[in-house]
This record gives sequence, structure tokens and C-alpha cells, in this order.
Amino acid sequence: ENKHEERVQIPDRRQDETKAAMGSKTWGDLAGEMKMFLWNPEERTCLGRTAKSWGLILLFYFIFYTCLAGMFAFCIYVMLLTLSPYTPTYQDRVSPPGVMIRPYLNGFTIAFNVSQPSTWQPYVDSMHQFLAAYDDKVQEEKNIECISGRYFIQGGNESEEKKACQFKRSRLQKCSGIEDPTFGYSKGQPCILLKMNRIIGYRPGAGVPVSVDCKVQKGNESDLRSVDFYPGNGTFDLMYYPYYGKFTHVNYTSPLVAMHFTDVKKNYLVPIQCSLNGKGIINDLNSDRFLGRIIFTLNIGK
Repeated sequence: ENKHEERVQIPDRRQDETKAAMGSKTWGDLAGEMKMFLWNPEERTCLGRTAKSWGLILLFYFIFYTCLAGMFAFCIYVMLLTLSPYTPTYQDRVSPPGVMIRPYLNGFTIAFNVSQPSTWQPYVDSMHQFLAAYDDKVQEEKNIECISGRYFIQGGNESEEKKACQFKRSRLQKCSGIEDPTFGYSKGQPCILLKMNRIIGYRPGAGVPVSVDCKVQKGNESDLRSVDFYPGNGTFDLMYYPYYGKFTHVNYTSPLVAMHFTDVKKNYLVPIQCSLNGKGIINDLNSDRFLGRIIFTLNIGK
């Protein structure tokens, strides 16, 4: 038992001596030791390593990371060889397309008072800015006239520049901003433009033009009494499809359908749903409110 007690007491005594020795060091001693660790003139070491040791370890990491970067660059290069800059190898966005409206300023509520121009002028300015690319002169200079009612399929190499069909803003008639520069907003009869999202190679309608209709989403159907569509039949002409991508279809301008809301209930929130209709079109998917349809609200004050 006495021997066991001595064995227990000896380590404890050593720990106490170590603590006492450490406790007796001054800040100057610690600073000196740190200085010696940073640079030892006798052994000529820095942070415990000689110049040769530092050189070898830096050379190792240089070679290691150079090889790693080379392998990464090689993998990226091989991957890029499999991709085409003109047509996506894999398209996660499949038909049918989504749709969007103009003007689009602050969400999907278009609210203004007819008697207060400051409330509707931003919508008018947005429409003019958007339709600048559709000016008749611009379209005549950049694009060609196509045959209506059939797809404009262009062959040749995929890298060749493709021609685009003219879509003149004058086709939008009362919603062109030519006859009425306010697009009907000054009269409480606003125009809203609808366009389909671009999908490379997509041919909507399977040979039959896709049409547009609008109705009250929820509530009394009489809140929306009249809507006019331009062009006259309210369809997306087949001649604007297929789309070949921004690299080759450089002057392409998406076709539009203008919706002229000539008789909407005033001083009331009217939720409206405008949908695409045609073969292969899906417009009733609850998980995607932009697939084949769009929902927005009109609030027109007097």
C-alpha cells in the first residue's frame, strides 16, 4: 500500500513542479521564446523549419495544387467539347412554354386612376420602351416578310445566322401606341401585351396557331365584359417558329398578342386569367401559374 501511495504522489509532485516552473516565467521570457521560435539564429530556423525544409514543403504544395488545377481545367475542357453554343444538349425546360405580360412594373397588379395621369404614365412609358424594337422601320430594316400560317423552318449549319420574320407594332392596331400613345390607359381601357417564352426548336400548336383567351379568375364573370385581341384573331402566327437561339437568331423578336380591356368594372379589384389554347398546351397546372397562362389583377379607378 505504501508503494502504491508513493507511485500516485510522484506524478502529482512532477505536475506541481511543472506548473510552478511555468508560473515563474515572466512575460519577457515568453516573448523571448516566441522570438526564438520565429527565428532561431543558432539553428537558422524559422517557425521550427530550415530554409531547405520550407523550400521542399512549398515545392510539394506548388506541384500538388498545379496538378489539381490542371485536372480540373482538363475536366472542364472535355465537358465543353460535348456542349454546343447554339443548341442545348439537354433542355430541362420542355414544351409547352410559359407566358409573360407587359407592362410589368411592380408585380402583377395594374392599378391606376384615369383622372390622375401620374398613376398610369409609368405603364405607358414601359409599353413604349418595350415596343421600340417592334417599330415598323426597325423591323423592315432587320427582318424579312414571311408567309403566314406555316412554320419558318431554316436549314443549313447550326452556326449560320438565321433570318427572322417581321412583327411590326402596327399589327397591334389600337394597342400599338401609334393611334393612341397612351395605349388606352387615359380612357380606362388599358392594353396589355402577352408573349410566350422562347424555347429553342419549339413548334407551338402542332401546325395550328395557338390562341389566347381571358376571363375572370375568381368572382363575378360580369366584372370583365369585353376584351379585344390584336392581331385580329388573337393568335401567335406559326411563321415566327421555330426559334433557333440568340447566337444565330440575332434579330428575332417574339410575336405578341395584345389584349385590349375595353369594359372592366371600375374601382374594383378584378383578377384576370389569360390562357394559351392549342394542341399540346397545358394551362391548368396548379404548381406553375405561368405555364400556359398568367394571372394578374386590374384595378381601374375613375
